[in-house]
Amino acid sequence: MTKSKSDRAKQDVQLAEVWPDPPIETEGAVGPTISAKAYRKALAGQQVELVKLQEWVKATGLKIVILFEGRDAAGKGGAIKTLMLSLNPRHARVVALPAPTERERTQWYFQRYVAHLPAAGEMVFLDRSWYNRAGVERVMGFCTDEEYDEFQRSCPEFERMLVRSGITIIKYWFSVSDAEQERRFRDRIDDPRKRWKLSPMDLQSRSRWVEYSKAKDEMFAHTDIKQAPWHVVNGDDKKRARLNLIRHLLSLIPYQDLTPEPIVLPPRQRDDGYVRPPIGDQTIIPEHY
Repeated sequence: MTKSKSDRAKQDVQLAEVWPDPPIETEGAVGPTISAKAYRKALAGQQVELVKLQEWVKATGLKIVILFEGRDAAGKGGAIKTLMLSLNPRHARVVALPAPTERERTQWYFQRYVAHLPAAGEMVFLDRSWYNRAGVERVMGFCTDEEYDEFQRSCPEFERMLVRSGITIIKYWFSVSDAEQERRFRDRIDDPRKRWKLSPMDLQSRSRWVEYSKAKDEMFAHTDIKQAPWHVVNGDDKKRARLNLIRHLLSLIPYQDLTPEPIVLPPRQRDDGYVRPPIGDQTIIPEHY
């Protein structure tokens, strides 16, 4: 049955609430992306499942840490934001550490990451992780050959230790084609809202594309372990990448529907003689819109 104009408008509003500011993708290396409406509809269903997953993690005391690595401008940040849209930030958080301080450089390499690992009932999204040593530090010469070799030896054992302690480790590598990465870099250069995303290290990654490829291959050879394997995400189409990622994540953690019972809103307390202070006594921000 054909929907009325008002019904269609209502549906569009409901779908729009899923993603307040949907990304507008131009044609890239893979051609036009899926429609915004199809994306929102699929994402809405996945977000319901993500809430169920989080309730299950809270109820059962699971400890989940999800690592996001990959090429610069491959879509890691957007994927993390999409995952967090419907999650409770008290039980799911994003960790994006800056460059280590002088003091942190003298610590055990994994030490500054350990403090951010999840407690029972928590999900932690690491936007970059201890794999900096196998990527940017290796390619840019920020670590010695001895430090790099030690990382390749100790990282698998470190992750196995975490798994034995009850932490679930999920590792995603975002792949993006040369042409699509260049398009996104140019978009960041042209858009002042996105220019902060383009760091000197990002520019270096273009001129050292092959070196980063070799570093990634070497990293996979040492750290793609049974207890914490790498999962590769095709990031050329951001919308499809986000949907595929969420679906895959949901498939990795068995969960049950623990959706809370419907909530009954209680009546508002009666005034019973309460007198509100004059509105003029308060500092109100100017209303320009």
